[in-house]
Amino acid sequence: MQRLFDIAPTIDIGTAAATFARDGRVQIRDFLTDPCAHAIRRILASETPWGTAWQAGAGGPSSMRREELRAMSPEQRTTLAVAVNTAAAGQDYAFRFAHYPMIHAYLQAWQPSGPHDALVEHLNDTPFLDTARAITGIASIIKADAQATFFSAGDFLAVHNDSHENEGRRVAYVLNLCDEDWRPDWGGYLNFLDADGDIIAGWRPRFNALNLFRVPQAHHVTYVPPFARATRFAITGWLRDR
Repeated sequence: MQRLFDIAPTIDIGTAAATFARDGRVQIRDFLTDPCAHAIRRILASETPWGTAWQAGAGGPSSMRREELRAMSPEQRTTLAVAVNTAAAGQDYAFRFAHYPMIHAYLQAWQPSGPHDALVEHLNDTPFLDTARAITGIASIIKADAQATFFSAGDFLAVHNDSHENEGRRVAYVLNLCDEDWRPDWGGYLNFLDADGDIIAGWRPRFNALNLFRVPQAHHVTYVPPFARATRFAITGWLRDR
């Protein structure tokens, strides 16, 4: 049986740790073995019941499962899109993207013993957590949460810093599993900003690249235009100390 989550033996933990210590962020390319990365991408592309997540201003984040999304009328979908776009055009926080809440699904047994549950267990197993501790230098990390995300035409994630001190978030992670030839003009970049709103680092979505960055840190995911290929898959979450 093919293994699902093997970290590539070629990654340079020392160099990654030095970069993280200097910048508070690091991108590690070819993080998983190639067969594992392609297997997870197939799961995201073909076996994930995508719902949607969004926020349109002060109401807070919302989400719905695939069944609820499919039950929406065209008018309801339009109303939701207009609310998100209106919030983004003003001073309110907003985002929209397809998602599958892997931790919640695991705890609620949506797909017991399915591949998403296996991924949650791998992310909370010794090999991944020990690697994350070694790279970040944060020995207190004890667990990882996770959601699968899928950004396609019209999706974006506005500027935020992930700061929720009472939730124990120490490091955010993004395991990109997108198209292997993602073009820069397709958007979907993970950008980091300084206090003046200038971009100080920007990472193109790359297949099998693990992004780690210290929390809090201002960042966003840029708008994906209508002509982009719909393949920006990722597993994202936070590494927590409680």
